[in-house]
Amino acid sequence: MKFIKDMKPGDRIQDIYFCKSKTPATTKNGKPYDNVILQDKTGCVDGKIWDPNSAGIDDFDSKDFIEVCGEATSFNGMLQVNIKRARICREGEYDPALYMPVSSKDNDEMFKELLGLIASVKNQYLHRILEMLFVEDKEFIAAFRKSSAAKSVHHGFIGGLLEHTLSVAKLCDYYCTSYASLNRDLLITAAICHDIGKTKELSAFPENDYTDCGNFMGHIVMGAQMIHDLVRQIDGFPTLLDQELEHCILAHHGQLEYGSPKKPVLMEAVALNMADDTDAKMETFKEIRENATEPGWLGFNRLFESNLFDTRVEY
Repeated sequence: MKFIKDMKPGDRIQDIYFCKSKTPATTKNGKPYDNVILQDKTGCVDGKIWDPNSAGIDDFDSKDFIEVCGEATSFNGMLQVNIKRARICREGEYDPALYMPVSSKDNDEMFKELLGLIASVKNQYLHRILEMLFVEDKEFIAAFRKSSAAKSVHHGFIGGLLEHTLSVAKLCDYYCTSYASLNRDLLITAAICHDIGKTKELSAFPENDYTDCGNFMGHIVMGAQMIHDLVRQIDGFPTLLDQELEHCILAHHGQLEYGSPKKPVLMEAVALNMADDTDAKMETFKEIRENATEPGWLGFNRLFESNLFDTRVEY
């Protein structure tokens, strides 16, 4: 099988892929075509069916496994597959494990490192919150370790939520070594818990799509609710500490226009927002570079609001 990460412009493609999405579109001249996102465990690639009504194109939909015949090309520096023929595959023709994107980092090692950070939290109330979630709640742990951190944009793969959470927590741990005014226990706890709502916001692979409650409320509100429900089970949990922890979660996107119900008012909330934004953008840039087909300019990206360039340092 030719994995997506190994595709190059000019390659002839004849393999089975997972159809992550399929949407109809129209060219400027009014001709219909289909946008298709093909996926395997190494990533996703844009596909185009320029003649969707041709005899060689089966009537398939999103979430189908399809055999694709076509050619890999480059458009604006990004890989694209022009699909000439496509047929729906039957169960048994493919191994589903080959088609779900997975973190390149070891899941067990990442979770072990996360547990080490949890063990370092000294405040009894915050430590108890983390224990209830990441040590005692087996159903939550299983979902957390398998979840992606996003439908797209960054860490959109199995184990992505764990990888992103660990990176954010480690950045926050570093901040604490440089800025003594930060309350480390609060910041580390908030960092580890900031995206727990994504276990409910996004469905499991292969769908990896927004659930009803994800669309209604979003992971920020659901995460704060999850913390509030746990706090109610802990005798004597200080009211102000509860409010500070929930605020960090509610404010971690930083700006109202980015989905935060509140803007940060705590030093810890500011630090969490910066760490979350840093890891999301660094991972996004890394994935863009990995998917580029040509060196140099990588095209305009809406997240960065800029035409990006792949660094080249000459020695």
